[in-house]
Amino acid sequence: MAGFMKRESLDTLFAEFKKYNYIDAALNEKYNVKRGLRNSDGTGVLAGLTQICNVHGYVMNEGEKTPVEGELTYRGIDVRDMVQSCIEENRYGYEEVSYLLLFGHLPNRKQLEFYRTTLSQARALPMDFVQDMILKSPSRDIMNKIGRSLLSLYSYDDFAEETGLEAELKKALHIIARMPTIMVNGYMAKIGHFDNESTYFHPVRPGETIAQSILSTLRITREYTEEEAHLLDICLMLHAEHGGGNNSTFVCRAMTSSGTDAYAAYSAAVGALKGFRHGGANIKVVEMFDAIKKGVKNWESDEEVSDFLWDIVQKKEGDGTGLIYGMGHAVYTLSDPRAIMLRDSAEKLADEKGMRDEFELLKKVERLTPQVMAERKGSQKEMCANVDLYSGFVYRMLGIPQELFTPLFATARMSGWCAHRIEEYMTCSRIMRPAYKSVIKKKNYVPIDER
Repeated sequence: MAGFMKRESLDTLFAEFKKYNYIDAALNEKYNVKRGLRNSDGTGVLAGLTQICNVHGYVMNEGEKTPVEGELTYRGIDVRDMVQSCIEENRYGYEEVSYLLLFGHLPNRKQLEFYRTTLSQARALPMDFVQDMILKSPSRDIMNKIGRSLLSLYSYDDFAEETGLEAELKKALHIIARMPTIMVNGYMAKIGHFDNESTYFHPVRPGETIAQSILSTLRITREYTEEEAHLLDICLMLHAEHGGGNNSTFVCRAMTSSGTDAYAAYSAAVGALKGFRHGGANIKVVEMFDAIKKGVKNWESDEEVSDFLWDIVQKKEGDGTGLIYGMGHAVYTLSDPRAIMLRDSAEKLADEKGMRDEFELLKKVERLTPQVMAERKGSQKEMCANVDLYSGFVYRMLGIPQELFTPLFATARMSGWCAHRIEEYMTCSRIMRPAYKSVIKKKNYVPIDER
């Protein structure tokens, strides 16, 4: 391809790089380096204080980590109570969660309706934005398109560099509202340009919730059932926030601490979430599950499923990493409350969609993986399913294309990122600057003719 280096040239450069760029892993222990910003017991390095969210999965008892059932609270309120209230009252909850995260308290009915109306009115993109910024430069990866679009919105905001709480809130509200529109339009541009598929660009409907708007603009008929929209709404609620220490939120706060603008900070958070060790894990779960469905002949056999899971761990099956995606979490030990709520909410729709067998197989993966790791690998670590194990399955039941699994995560998480950016902006005044220990010895400069 024109403009690319020849293979021989690249091989030479790669060899030179490998020769002079190696750090002995043993030095990490010598210098007490906290790799991944983790302490030796697996807990995160304390980098700040927050009022926004708490992720609770263990207690420290005399220096030892004791597993407990997982708990997720938004502004001190258990997310399970919020989800359950919405289910019982048959109402949508993501906008309520978004309001809570941003403003710090639960809205009353009048405040919630005003907030929903505000987001609905801001959902459309600026004039010519879709044509100039999305259609003219389609991307195979929708996360990259979202990140680029957020940066591009800077150019459409006459007050992009305006500072102060009011300016930050205004930008946050517009970005939260526009994320679903950017996502769906980015997907349409992708399938039209790269997949040679028909595209359709529905205008946003005033009055729809974010969950309804996503399904309405994504489907060619614009039709959806209330049950489908409510299930997607629950997904958005559960993905809206997960503490200041998760990678993408930490990136957003680190960017904010430098004094950069909101668009740059939110775009960086999207880039972090894309990674397969973070938000991109939901796609990895689907790919792994497809391999399990194909490789296990008898889905009802615990032994066959266990054998295949062990083959994944031994890198004989799966993507070769040895990871069972969707299992285990950095904080949760006995349970991830998000996975439990998503699993329970998805069960009824699985019957209606004729996917009960797949649902039961996925539950079997959840049940058997800890046994496989304990009995065959000798692992003593507590392991539970995380939200990624079930989110991809739910999206498939809703007919959402795989390319949008992680973008949906980003769309939901934007409320959390906005809350954390504003908290960092309002409460902190120092740039984040962790240290790196240099382990190279001083060298003398050698003139070029003597090398």
